[in-house]
Amino acid sequence: MFGIFKKKSQKEKLQVKYEKLMKEAHTLSTINRKMSDQKTFEAEEVMKELEKLN
Repeated sequence: MFGIFKKKSQKEKLQVKYEKLMKEAHTLSTINRKMSDQKTFEAEEVMKELEKLN
């Protein structure tokens, strides 16, 4: 209940962004392969940032 005012850490923000990009890439994979590949690339860049934080 009291966690609603807690701010997300940088790591948590990047994880949410990664998951969102991968979901978009999956959705686009059936429509536009080029856009799907772009989203996957962006997600990989976010994952590299996450790995740097660890």
